[in-house]
Amino acid sequence: MKRKITGFHVDKENHWVAELDCSHNQHVRHNPPLTSRPWVITKQGREEKLGAILNCLKCDLKITLSDD
Repeated sequence: MKRKITGFHVDKENHWVAELDCSHNQHVRHNPPLTSRPWVITKQGREEKLGAILNCLKCDLKITLSDD
């Protein structure tokens, strides 16, 4: 399900986590070549992504489970 990014924080392992408007969190790592998110490593980059849309896998999972 598509959700807006409302903020960011760092987890215990020092990885960036996006806070979504559904109250779920999602890691947004910059780990090339697997994942390229260079914007996450700068404050300006993260600020520019506030309001951007991410697919919330936790919301998708709840929908799938409730349909069974």
